[in-house]
Amino acid sequence: MLRLATVGLAAMLLWPATVGAQYPLFDAHIHYSRADWDAYTPERALSILARAGVRRALVSSTPDDGTLKLYEKSPAGIVPALRPYRTREDVGTWSRDPAVAAYVEKRLERGIYRAIGEVHFGEADVTAPTLRRFAELAAARKILLWCHVDDATVERVLTTYPATKVLWAHAGMSASPGRVGELLARYSTLWVELAMRTDVAPGGALDPEWRALFVRHPDRFLVGTDTWVTSRWESVREASDAVQAWLRQLPREVAEQIAWQNGDRLFPPP
Repeated sequence: MLRLATVGLAAMLLWPATVGAQYPLFDAHIHYSRADWDAYTPERALSILARAGVRRALVSSTPDDGTLKLYEKSPAGIVPALRPYRTREDVGTWSRDPAVAAYVEKRLERGIYRAIGEVHFGEADVTAPTLRRFAELAAARKILLWCHVDDATVERVLTTYPATKVLWAHAGMSASPGRVGELLARYSTLWVELAMRTDVAPGGALDPEWRALFVRHPDRFLVGTDTWVTSRWESVREASDAVQAWLRQLPREVAEQIAWQNGDRLFPPP
């Protein structure tokens, strides 16, 4: 029975769309961290994603074991990203910690990870030894470096590590459409995910500046939820519905790229 349930959940993640969802979604910002495990079994978490119309999801967790729990249940629906935080205490020290670099190198030997991150750091950390090693590893393995940083920091990453593909979390949280567009025009190795960027469609109406940017660069954006705390799992459906509402305000060929095609291009299905 468990095997059948697991297969069924995996199929739900691969199904083109759920009832009421116009577009299947590639959710580019999911975490299944230690605090979530008691509240949601892997089967329950996968069911939440499927019911929200999520076809595939980029997942990183603290610790990484959470990502593996979901991946083991749905290897076709879960795209593993390797977060370097063994515990939350690593958040402030990882960029200069050789033990973290060794941990990541060892985990990468599994061969399943498609990104390193999501990682938090500031502009002063860009040349720190562990971050430099991550950029080198990402370039060598042809995977992405997934960065939660501001616009000045992401630009410094792009100039310091030109061979590394970068996924920019939250579009920098507060960067304007104009600034995001400037960076996309300048750096071909940058992609942007929009988790928690409610300013894209305040009140449900797609912002004209964001709309123009999506039409100009339809191949560079992904959507996301960010289950950064356990309570966010209850908001996955609501967040996905909000995304569907503004996607429907775009030309279909643009919406399809942002909804799921860009995710499949960056992280090809197995």
